[in-house]
Amino acid sequence: MNVDTARCDMNVHFKSCSELTYNEQLNKLIAENKVCMRGLKVDAKVFDEVIFDVNTDYFETHGGYEYAKEFYEEAYRFAVNLYGEQNIISAVMHADELNVALTEQYGKPVYHYHMHLVALPVVEKQILWTKRCKDKSLVGTVKEIVNQISHSKKWKSPQAVDENGNPVLNEKGKPVLIPSYSILQDDFFNHMQRAGFNDFIRGEKGSTAEHLSCLQYEIQQDKKRLEEIKSQVEKEEIYYDNIHTVHKTFMEIDSMGKKSITGKVTVSAKDFEDLSTMAKQSVTARRKIFDLENENERLRKRNWELQSSINRLSERLHELEQVCAPYLEALRLMPEKVKAFISDVLKTVRKEKSNKNIDIRKER
Repeated sequence: MNVDTARCDMNVHFKSCSELTYNEQLNKLIAENKVCMRGLKVDAKVFDEVIFDVNTDYFETHGGYEYAKEFYEEAYRFAVNLYGEQNIISAVMHADELNVALTEQYGKPVYHYHMHLVALPVVEKQILWTKRCKDKSLVGTVKEIVNQISHSKKWKSPQAVDENGNPVLNEKGKPVLIPSYSILQDDFFNHMQRAGFNDFIRGEKGSTAEHLSCLQYEIQQDKKRLEEIKSQVEKEEIYYDNIHTVHKTFMEIDSMGKKSITGKVTVSAKDFEDLSTMAKQSVTARRKIFDLENENERLRKRNWELQSSINRLSERLHELEQVCAPYLEALRLMPEKVKAFISDVLKTVRKEKSNKNIDIRKER
């Protein structure tokens, strides 16, 4: 929702599969025997999608765009060590997404720099000779080593141990495992610290916070800001009301000035200064409350717009699920035939598009 299309060219592509789709790049790697999907179910998860992210204000206070490029270039090196560069399908630093809250806070456009990475979780797997091998001396020995795509093996959680190296067990006597993604966050944080990016902190360990969609996050943040503004309005009203009440209880305010025979009131320089100060405070307070109330109303409207967007997207998602249901069922039953059919269709479309571009160049 907050993408500034004028800045799309500022996105940094550390790795790209060019004109190929992710699936086409996967098929290319399989055809070149660089990876294999042996043993995977038809509906198995294949790609890893990872977001490398740090609080937006961190980059804003360190130079913005140029600093973010240096940071995520180093983050990409970490990803290469983690996956192997040949197994990374795409890695892009986004520089075109506006951070609304900080934009309002700083009074200028502030962008949310982060890196979106798509990769294959590849592990080396030894294929052994089976009993069907004619040469019985080879049975049980390594036949070949393949680069297998496997989430369960790539992200297998290690067992937790205590300070004495003994396995930690839960109440039911089962081993306690260390979440692999928590270890990944530790490794990323430590890598960036060693690279010199050492003035940011790691996320909370063991957090059970739910991952939100972009829209849900925007609504959550707007609600939070709305509550803060409402609280601030109430505090300002109470603060200035207290000042007014206190001064009303002082007899001095009533005794300020002397009324002449002609009806005019004269006050001392000190009384005039006090009255002038209180009047300015009152005007300032009213103006501030007015501005906060306007911001309050703006956030209410934006919250309503975001909620409406979620409803529309939910309806659209339901429609797409219904439209895609036959295709997904066909893919489940006959995956190879469906993939071959789709591949033929895409080739035809690309060929027609290419011919069309040639005809346009000829006309020019």
